[in-house]
Amino acid sequence: MFKALLLQQWYGLSDPGLEEALLDRVSFRRFCGFALDAQTPDETTLCRFRNALQQAGLGEALFHEVLRQLEAAGYVLKTGTLIDATLVQSSGRTPASGSTPREVESRSSHDPEANWTRQGPKRQLFFGYKAHVAIDQGSGLIRARRLTGAKTSESEVADDLVLGDEKAVYADKAYEKRARRQALKARGIKDRIQHRRNKHQKALPRWQAVRNKLIGRVRQAIERTFSQLKGRYGFTRMRYAGITANEFHLDLISIAYNLRTAAAIR
Repeated sequence: MFKALLLQQWYGLSDPGLEEALLDRVSFRRFCGFALDAQTPDETTLCRFRNALQQAGLGEALFHEVLRQLEAAGYVLKTGTLIDATLVQSSGRTPASGSTPREVESRSSHDPEANWTRQGPKRQLFFGYKAHVAIDQGSGLIRARRLTGAKTSESEVADDLVLGDEKAVYADKAYEKRARRQALKARGIKDRIQHRRNKHQKALPRWQAVRNKLIGRVRQAIERTFSQLKGRYGFTRMRYAGITANEFHLDLISIAYNLRTAAAIR
C-alpha cells in the first residue's frame, strides 16, 4: 500500500486515478506486489491508509528509514549540506489583488496554521507555508525538512537543518548570524554561509563578494531540488489544510524525490 502512495507522487495521480492505474497497469501491480488476479485497493481504502499513516505520526519515521537505507547503500556523501527555504501557497483563500496587510485578516478560517508574508522585490503578499529543506551536496538527496507558516524566517529554522556529520554547510545571506558561524566552527563544520552587507557598507569587500559568488554556484543545486518538487511533484500549492497533514505530504514527496534521485545516480 505504501508503494502505491509512492506511485501516486511519481505520476501525479489523484486517488481515483491511482485506483484506476492499479487496476489497469501490470507494472503498477508488480511494483506494489499485487498478483494479476488480486483485488487492488479502491480510492477510499487508499485515502484511509494515507490518513492512518498521518494520524499515527509515521511520516517522519518513514522518511528517516528510507534515508537510512539510502545512506547504508552509499548514496549519502556528507561532503556538505545545502540549506534553503521555499514558499508554498495555502490550499485556503489568498488575499485579493491590491490588498494591504491591514485590509486582510492575519489568518484564514480555511487554514488557520498558514500565515502571511511578503515576497520578491515588489513585496507582494503571500499566504501559505514555508518549506525549509537541507540536501546532501553531490547526491542531491533531501536529508532534513521542516514546514512552518510563511512568516517564519529562514534563520529561525536553520539550526534544525544542520545534521552534524557534514563537512560544510552552504547557505545564502538570510542565514548569516555570528553565533551560527561560531557554532559551526565549534563543531568542526566549515562555514559556507554567504556574507551580508551591513548598514555601514556601501558594498561588500571584494573577497566577500567573490566568496559569495563561489558559494552561490554550489547552492544552485538546491534550487534544482525546489524546481523538481514544484514541477514534478506539484509542490506549488498545498493539498490540505493544517500543518500536520501538509507535513506528512512533504514527507511523502521527499521520500519519492529521494528514491527517484537515487535511482538516477545508479
